[in-house]
Amino acid sequence: MFSVKGLSLSYHSKKPRRGKHGRALLTDLNLDIKPGETVAIIGESGVGKTTLLNHLRSLNPVQVAWCPQESGLVSVLSGFHNIYAGTLDQHSFFYSLRQLLKPSAAEWRKVCAVAQPLGIVDLLSRSLDQLSGGQQQRVNIARALIQNKPIFLGDEPVSALDEYQRPQVLRHIASSSETCVFVLHDLDLALACCDRIIGLADGAILVDCLAADIDSQHLAQLFRHHESHSASIL
Repeated sequence: MFSVKGLSLSYHSKKPRRGKHGRALLTDLNLDIKPGETVAIIGESGVGKTTLLNHLRSLNPVQVAWCPQESGLVSVLSGFHNIYAGTLDQHSFFYSLRQLLKPSAAEWRKVCAVAQPLGIVDLLSRSLDQLSGGQQQRVNIARALIQNKPIFLGDEPVSALDEYQRPQVLRHIASSSETCVFVLHDLDLALACCDRIIGLADGAILVDCLAADIDSQHLAQLFRHHESHSASIL
């Protein structure tokens, strides 16, 4: 599904960085993600999680449903229209224009089908600027899921939801997509909802293991030990 060998990336770089010019954020990464896996990428802020996720997207964009932190949702449009926007590449310009003016029953049913498990069917007629941050985030997720792609890439896709909703929504995403890669900051959530944990630190992979083989306490200890060791070297 994804395979990178000797990969180096600069901050928000869209392509592998080669040569000795500049300082790479991620250096000499070797990583394979297989079909059917649900993977969490964890690590401190600024370590390169989003940069890596963006690169994975560039490797197979046609098969990827993309759910970024910066959603690009249109605040003046309704929840329906923002979710329907995920299917724009499947329709002609004039067909989509008709949906903007008057949604058809068929398209409304398709949008409702992805909105219902996320609990936002009642919000479809409301404009995005009337919704809370958590509600907007669920619209963002629905816009990605309606694309019906085999790979879901999400950058903190449930960060605005409460503790009860986060695992429910993350498991729903995983059950709706063949392969998922999430950037997450919540270790317990990553362990509860993902099969595999990849931890980044200092431009490298510090942890790559099955979620069943580690717990949040051991993960936290690994990162603390790594930071302490790095500080002693400096």
